[in-house]
Amino acid sequence: MTRDGRLARGDRTRAAVLDTAVALATRDGLDGLSLAQVAEELHLSKSALFAHWRRKEELQLATIERAREQWLEQVIGPALREPRGVRRLWALHRRRIAFYADAVLPGGCFFANAEFEFNARPGPVKDRLAEILADWLGLLERLAREAIEAGELVPETDPALLAYESEALGLAAVMQSRLAGTDAPYDLALRSMRARLRSLSTDPGTIEEYGR
Repeated sequence: MTRDGRLARGDRTRAAVLDTAVALATRDGLDGLSLAQVAEELHLSKSALFAHWRRKEELQLATIERAREQWLEQVIGPALREPRGVRRLWALHRRRIAFYADAVLPGGCFFANAEFEFNARPGPVKDRLAEILADWLGLLERLAREAIEAGELVPETDPALLAYESEALGLAAVMQSRLAGTDAPYDLALRSMRARLRSLSTDPGTIEEYGR
């Protein structure tokens, strides 16, 4: 096998490991994640994974980055293809709720689970989770400001408050849905955000019906 072939195989193994690690972390916790657990899930030898990660914390940080990539690919990217303004902000909320409702991950939301798990544990894992949360809230605020500048949200709109409300609705929906075993919280999260955006919109008709 050529060196390029070995590298390609190594990249495929790494990607499979991290996808599995993201899913397992939503079910068993990021702190419960281990090379042995991932190796068993993928029917690989633990030693095969040591070429990529020597310590548990390295695996945790790599798993966080893979979860972030999934979020960019499946939630943020598609939403940002919508027209700039209130429709883009609405699309981002809808994409988020659809990601949860479609059960892409067995534990619902990687970041919600990991943030609760590590919010009182100082260290690189908590720091990285905090950075990603700040980036996410910053994106929501930026989209709200763009909608204000486009004249689609009233000037009195508070971007930080709207970002907070969107985040709170998403977290509540995924947590309550997982605990109660029903999709009803997703419907409520969509209806709530739609009503909020319509109340702030200069043209409430811009927001379409809330179906997934």
